[in-house]
Amino acid sequence: MQIGALFDWDGVIIDSAAQHEQSWTWLAELEGLPLVADHFKRGFGLKNERIIPGILGWTSDLDEVARLSNRKEELYRELVVRDGVAPLPGVREFLARLRDAGIPCAVGSSTHRANIETIFRITGLGPFFATVVAAQDVSHGKPDPEVFLKGAERIGVPPARCIVFEDAFAGLEAARAGGMKCVGVATTHRSELLEGKADRVVLRLDELDVAALVALVDGG
Repeated sequence: MQIGALFDWDGVIIDSAAQHEQSWTWLAELEGLPLVADHFKRGFGLKNERIIPGILGWTSDLDEVARLSNRKEELYRELVVRDGVAPLPGVREFLARLRDAGIPCAVGSSTHRANIETIFRITGLGPFFATVVAAQDVSHGKPDPEVFLKGAERIGVPPARCIVFEDAFAGLEAARAGGMKCVGVATTHRSELLEGKADRVVLRLDELDVAALVALVDGG
């Protein structure tokens, strides 16, 4: 029976955490707003709509939250285009392996669609993915499973037959809540911190082959 692959974006497919963190700093400077010292770590994997009022405490006005969120992502894209970005080691090889096996893939991310499309243009990774579920496509961010459930629906694979690839705790929690298997990618957190939160932990995606994924879904 078919299996499906659902991928978080930053920290799994690419690593642009430095540009994300820099864009928050740049936004704060432009707007004259304060930054909490550990804001980036606390907000990792969450939607801006939770970060701005809940972690940064900048505003709870929905229109202002939306304005700041959109401006932050514009600054992020400027940095990515300026600095460039490459897929994490082993990503392109792993995606090609899934493509050749006929396994449908989707992105399920808290980032904005324009960010993903920008990086598709830079890296050429777009053809590997059947669909993208981004921040604008969901009402509830991770750890709610909505983003992954929508991804599973769009690729036509039952959640129980899907594997989520995640680096963030909130994303791993979302995968479990959605009834999916999950692979923790130890890019953002050390392997030992992901143990017990994921069904399997890897340092890079190409450690896995198709047979291992099928066995994981089938309970092997």
